[in-house]
Amino acid sequence: MAGHSKWANIKHRKAGQDAKRGKIFTKLIREIVVAAKAGGPTPEDNPRLRAVVDKALTANMKRDTIDKAITRGAGNADSDNYDEVSYEGYSAAGVAVLVECMTDNRNRTVADVRHAFNKRGGNLGTDGSVAYLFSRKGQLVFAPGIDENALMEAALEAGAEDVVNHEDGSTEVLTEFSNFLAVKDAMLAAGFRCESADTVMIASLSIELDAAGAEALLGLVDMLEDLDDVQHVHTNAQISQAVLDQLSS
Repeated sequence: MAGHSKWANIKHRKAGQDAKRGKIFTKLIREIVVAAKAGGPTPEDNPRLRAVVDKALTANMKRDTIDKAITRGAGNADSDNYDEVSYEGYSAAGVAVLVECMTDNRNRTVADVRHAFNKRGGNLGTDGSVAYLFSRKGQLVFAPGIDENALMEAALEAGAEDVVNHEDGSTEVLTEFSNFLAVKDAMLAAGFRCESADTVMIASLSIELDAAGAEALLGLVDMLEDLDDVQHVHTNAQISQAVLDQLSS
């Protein structure tokens, strides 16, 4: 089936780089706290909480740490009053960039995000400047070597929206946001365990980058993701495996 999620190849590249486990765990804990506060402490009754708990377990976070974060969120502590905000802009190569944050200080966060864009040759835009390009989807990524035909059949039977085979041999299953956990459960029941599962923002239009544009974008993404208040960075970049290989050589 046609592939339209071109951010996945960058995500795979970054997954190999991310030795920053402490920072990753901090961001996951914040997501758990916010999800528990918004929808209650029971994952079975709170799909958002269940999704982030699953993500934390996949990242090898200890169950005790997860439970403590849920308790913090359910306790409604004043210190855990985070606002969810998004910022929009463009990289030096004209790629749309959507930055999702959780913050207890909006002035600090917007200043940090603006600095990252300026430092890496991009521009922070106004609200609505790029958000219209993106739709929230569920994304399941399966490692290379899996039976692609059997996986596609199981995914479509489960109600998935699209199945994408990537140049690196991995397979990506995309779902409607509301159907994400149901498809994930159905794939697991069919014998397919995913390498990663998350909700992502998928762009309707993509821009293919050469090595220079890709290097500039990845530098911006790295700088943004290194900010404490930034939870997720989404773009409409398309970077071929050949360009990624060129950058890593």
